[in-house]
Amino acid sequence: MTSTVTPSAATGVRIPEAVRARLIARIRADRPEITTELADRIVSGTAVFLTVAAANPEAPMTPSALVDVGWHAWVLHTVDYAKFCDRIGRFVHHVPDTMPRTMAHGRVGVTSTVEVIKAAGYPVDAELWAVAAGDCDSKCTQCYAGCSDSP
Repeated sequence: MTSTVTPSAATGVRIPEAVRARLIARIRADRPEITTELADRIVSGTAVFLTVAAANPEAPMTPSALVDVGWHAWVLHTVDYAKFCDRIGRFVHHVPDTMPRTMAHGRVGVTSTVEVIKAAGYPVDAELWAVAAGDCDSKCTQCYAGCSDSP
């Protein structure tokens, strides 16, 4: 069986089409309010986040609330996730922080992550990373949950 792998037009990060379809379906099943188009962008944004995190193990990387949705979906597909991490050079562990955090703490973590992504030369989807721009409202409950990469 042949697997089609195409880079996201916006990011250049390659994700097998079957994997992309599984992740979009998982995101939509978990969060039905997320459209298919947004779920597709979440998958691409998560792939960029993971790629940059793998290449920068010394940099603390914190996902936005929407990117964390994508990361959670990907982690549930362990075979796909492990293969992707092998391809990007390092297994990126998902480590929830159990310490109480504030919205301000989350905003700082996400903002610094956006800067690392930009420095790596990847585009930043503003809607996926809205907290970094200060656009997080009272519905943005997960952007300070503290999920991060831990080498």
